[in-house]
Amino acid sequence: MAELEPKRLALLRILEILQKNSDEKHPLKQDEILRILERDYGIVLERKAVGRIVAVLKDAGYEIESTASGCYLSERAFLDSEIHLLIDGILASKHVNPRHSKELIDKLAALASPSFRKNVKHVYTVNDWDKTEDPALFYTIEIIDEAIERKKQIEYDYVKYGADKKTHVTSRQRGTPYLLILHNQRYYLMSLNEKFKTVFYDRVDHIRNVRMIDEPATPIRTVPGYENGIDYKRFSTALPYMFSDQPEHVEFLAETWVIDQVIDWFGKGITVTPVDENRCRVRVESSPSAMKYWALQYAGAVEITSPEKLREEIGKTLSEAAEKYKSGVSEKKE
Repeated sequence: MAELEPKRLALLRILEILQKNSDEKHPLKQDEILRILERDYGIVLERKAVGRIVAVLKDAGYEIESTASGCYLSERAFLDSEIHLLIDGILASKHVNPRHSKELIDKLAALASPSFRKNVKHVYTVNDWDKTEDPALFYTIEIIDEAIERKKQIEYDYVKYGADKKTHVTSRQRGTPYLLILHNQRYYLMSLNEKFKTVFYDRVDHIRNVRMIDEPATPIRTVPGYENGIDYKRFSTALPYMFSDQPEHVEFLAETWVIDQVIDWFGKGITVTPVDENRCRVRVESSPSAMKYWALQYAGAVEITSPEKLREEIGKTLSEAAEKYKSGVSEKKE
């Protein structure tokens, strides 16, 4: 039997019992509730008291169904399908390490019905997903959030992976944090590098040893290109990859079959004009650096037509790549 708790907590504990142990497929009889109440909380009640407490919970607005087989909680804050969606989001989030992923999944699963918890398998596979190794991610986020709230600058080490597959500090940064952005399943920090006075997007899971410093933040509206503040929509359209250069108008020819992918990346605000039955002319606003990598990804179906400088850069990259593949393996054989 658990350590004895005062009887005045019985209402709260019976609600917890119904939340954890009951659903339509698992109704609880009063005797079962009494047994769990005594076993887990050390509270001993009369059988009639359970019925009175359930009635009080119903009056308070809790959806509790009573049947010949027992009573159960029929509605919860989240549907099982909603919790499933949230769990999948955690598993796909590469910025959350395996230990924190499992802890978050356990918390979400506790909100679901017993039937859902019996079938959820994600907690056993979380280590198989490609996730960050940073154990201090949530502490980093807390410091950044506090600095944004207090309008202060931060300092931090920035790490990158080397050939040994380990992270190594590549720079010490000082900047004004503006925004934490979830983009392409990664968390990025949008900040102004105080040395170069340029907006950067750093991976949060690559930030180490962050600390808030007693230096006032640089207001975002004083940064060239951000006089009207932050345009949140452009993070999902104009920045398919998190490069820091300002978006420009970009035009390209695209095969009709790839338009679905174009809209996925750049949204429905793009301009699409049919050229013939197989091609369209597309106009988007995008970071040129990001657009270069995006266009290379779809090189077989997309041709940049303007700006000319971007077209030339892509052409040069494609030519250099073609030469590498023409010449065969470049490594010298020992």
